[in-house]
This record gives sequence, C-alpha cells and structure tokens, in this order.
Amino acid sequence: MKIIKSIGRLFKKEIMLSVSLLAAIISLFITPPSRELFTQIDWKTLATLFMLLSVLEGFKQENIFLPLLRKTSRLSSIKNLSCFFVFSVFITSMFVTNDVSLIIFVPLTIFLFRSGNKEKYIIPLLTFENIAAIRGSLLTPFGSPQNLFLFSQSGISAVSFILMMLPLWLFSAVLLYIFILFLYRKDEKEQITINPEKLKDNVPPNRRKQLVYIILFIIIIAAIVTRTRLWPYITLFVLAALIIFDFKILLKTDYILLLTFFCFFVFSSSICKNPQISQFLQKTVTNHEYVWSILLSQLISNVPAAIVLWPFTSNLRALLYGLDSAGLCSIIGSLASVINLRIYAREYPGQSMKFIIKFTWISLIFFSIVVIPQLLLLIFIG
Repeated sequence: MKIIKSIGRLFKKEIMLSVSLLAAIISLFITPPSRELFTQIDWKTLATLFMLLSVLEGFKQENIFLPLLRKTSRLSSIKNLSCFFVFSVFITSMFVTNDVSLIIFVPLTIFLFRSGNKEKYIIPLLTFENIAAIRGSLLTPFGSPQNLFLFSQSGISAVSFILMMLPLWLFSAVLLYIFILFLYRKDEKEQITINPEKLKDNVPPNRRKQLVYIILFIIIIAAIVTRTRLWPYITLFVLAALIIFDFKILLKTDYILLLTFFCFFVFSSSICKNPQISQFLQKTVTNHEYVWSILLSQLISNVPAAIVLWPFTSNLRALLYGLDSAGLCSIIGSLASVINLRIYAREYPGQSMKFIIKFTWISLIFFSIVVIPQLLLLIFIG
C-alpha cells in the first residue's frame, strides 16, 4: 500500500509525467506495440538529454556559477540587480537549457529579494526570468529540449539555426529591458542591501570535479553541433566518467523528464502509425505549424508538442517560432514555467494561484507584443 501511495503522490506531483504516460497508454490501444514502433523512438535525443541533465546537475552541485552570483553583492540599485538576474538567465539559458538556468537563478532571486525586504517585486521578477529563459534559450539548438529534438531531426546546420532565431532573440532582449524599466518606473534608483556573507560557499569547491564537468559539457555540445554518429559511444564515455568521478550525481539526474520524453515519443510514434490520425494531422498541421504549435502546447506543453507535430510539418521555422513562444501564454505552455512555479510554491506554500495570475497576465502582454511581428516575419521570409 505504501508503494501505491508513493506512486500516486508522484503522479499527482508530476502532472506532465501523468499526462505523457496516459497518452502513451492510450496510443498503444490505437496502434498495438511492435518492434518497429520502438525503433522509431529518438534514442539519440534521449541519450543527449540524459547527458545534459546529468552534467548540468553537476554544474549546480559544484556551484560553478557561484563566482558570477557573487557579483550581485556589488549592486545596490534594485533595477540593476533585476537586470543582472534577468539577463543572466537570458544568456546562460542558451548554454545550460532554460529549466537549468531557472533552477540556478530563481531560488537566489527569492532569497536575496526576501532578505532585502523587496518581496513585492519577486513575482514580476520571476516572471521576467521565466520569459528570459524561454526567449534566451531559443537562440541555440541545445537551449531547450524542443530545440534539441528539432535540431536533431531537421538536419539544419547550427549556424543556420542560430541565424533563423536571431531576430526573435534580439527583439526579446530589448523588450525585456523595457519591461524592467516599466516595473521600476516610479523609482529607478530604489536601493537594495545585500550581505556578501550570504553568498559564501560553505563547502570548498572541488576543482577536479568542476573541471570534469566543464570538459564533459564541451564534449556534449560538440557532439550535438557536429551530429556525430558516435553518440552511443560518447554517451557511454560520459556515463563512465560520471560513475568514476561523481557517481552520486547520477542519483540526482531528472529521470522524470527523461521518462516524460520517452512516453511522448511512444505517443508520437503510435499516432503516426495510425493512417486516419496521421492523415488528419498531415492535412491540418501543414502550413499552419505556427498556430498549431502554440495551441497544442497549451494542452500538453511545448516539448511534447514538438514531438507530436514534427512528422507533419513542412515549415521548421514556423514550428520553432510557435513552440518557443507557447510558454508565454500559460504555465502549461512550457516545462520551464512549471519548474518556476514549483520553486515558488516551495518557498511560498498556498500562494500558487497568486503567482499564476500575475505570471499569466505579464507573460500574455509579452506574447501579444511578439506574436504578430513573428507571424509577419514568417510571411515575408517563409
């Protein structure tokens, strides 16, 4: 009974896992499981995601970003401190994925603004950081799980990918700064006091582990960009390195996200094998990827939406633009947003709805500003 209750609590807590598992089970009744079905699962993306999640967990455990965070003690202006956090998320999300970037910076944002008696700014600032994570990560093929999947599937070069997303990235950076200025429009010089002692690392850093994680991260990024066929061996190499140098980190890897991905891969493969469903999606999705990706993401989030829609798309740019904007519409639109909410709810129990309401209307304002220019860009560029 305890095991059943524990499983029940897990699925209640991990909503996306519950949705993905249910979708996978239903899809297997639509298309019975077969060897061919499971060979169509994108094992390369799963392996790459496993490597990234494990190594970036090591980044977090070894406080590799702590020297950057210590710079916050030099900032006395609350506007400048907010810019530091928002654009730290914006920049780092391009390299360490949007969810990991939020995991690094959101708890510290809450901690510092709470200790500085500026809690009234926490929800708007966390929303800005969420937007920064979504819009900053869209620039690179490895900035988000959906980008990683579509980059792997499409065959497009890394340079072409970046150039395709660059206009959205630049416009978002400017717009984020305007949002921050608007938040502090009444007093741009408002001060906040930060005690540098609170940013000290109580545990001395393990330089050897830090070096290992940085080297492994470079190897993973190189494997992604070059699309090497040696990825199974690289995965085994990374796994062996983690077992040798820091076995415990493998116990902290986000296997829930990996299992969620796996279930949605099963779901996507199953419905693609069904002639009626496949034909319907082929007719309705093609040439309407932008709208489909935004709307479907509000039901199942943008990562699984990418997996479901990719087989039926004829316009990679439109699909990417929609998926990388979907998280601005609602909490469910992006897994990164769900993670942000989870961190806030842990610090402020019982105030999740307050967060969701403020988060949603701020994000929707940002979405309403970017959605039309993106559509016009798609129309003129194709």
